[in-house]
Amino acid sequence: MSISAPAQPPVDFLAVGHICHDLIPGGRLTGGAAAYSSLTAVALGLRAGVVTSAAAEDDWGAVFPELAVAQAPAPATTVFENVYTPAGRVQTLHAVAGRLLPEHVPAAWTRAPIVLLGPIANEIDPSVIHLFSDSIVGVGPQGWLRRWDEDGRVWPTAWASAAEVLPLAAVTFLSEEDLLDAAMLDDTRRLAGIVVLTQGERGCTVFCRDEARAFPAPPVDVVDPTGAGDIFAAAYLVRFYQTDGNAWAAAEFANTIAAHAITRRGLPAKSAAIRQALDTLMRNPAGR
Repeated sequence: MSISAPAQPPVDFLAVGHICHDLIPGGRLTGGAAAYSSLTAVALGLRAGVVTSAAAEDDWGAVFPELAVAQAPAPATTVFENVYTPAGRVQTLHAVAGRLLPEHVPAAWTRAPIVLLGPIANEIDPSVIHLFSDSIVGVGPQGWLRRWDEDGRVWPTAWASAAEVLPLAAVTFLSEEDLLDAAMLDDTRRLAGIVVLTQGERGCTVFCRDEARAFPAPPVDVVDPTGAGDIFAAAYLVRFYQTDGNAWAAAEFANTIAAHAITRRGLPAKSAAIRQALDTLMRNPAGR
């Protein structure tokens, strides 16, 4: 059954993926690639929509009135917990919302100029990418690279649908943490168009055709790196679209936007930092 979006104008930027709860000591935060990327698009002046799934008590359209939300009902909302130990991060998935299928995407939104598929718990059916024949589609495959056991403990896994998805994506975003082995980056490059490898505070490397260029990130005082990769991906796609496919200019812009965002904590503060960064860039175009 198709899920209808509220009566709103078409969106410029569409994010597909679960908006989730991240458990933290003493409470929880809202997270997920769809949330961070779509709110980044709004901060950059675009109309943004989200296709997601959650329990009825989590009405993401009411939580984020600046977004147009098509929400498929589910018994539960996706909930993650991250515990950091000397041996590394232990991630547990406590609940998962519904799978996102082509029929959950409102027909008008299949014509969005910019689309980001950002699964966090293997929730996006790979066939969704076939809906967007006239869009610049970005893919952040992190959620397709996760599996979990009966206790919810999350483990890395191979991306089973890579050969179906990657050739249809304009830009694929990988972080160094996503790489399962030394061959994964080469395998991704063979299938994909443009591949952007994000490298934390060091910036990113862009692989476009047979060329690779590294782009250092501006030095900043990091307050909260949460969502940095999703913010980067949204900013990259927006500038890639605005520059008619300039892969290098998009990287410089995205580095700047993400660097400003991580100087603040929480979604509202990060959005404000993105707006300030955009204003600075508009007043000083040479600094892009």
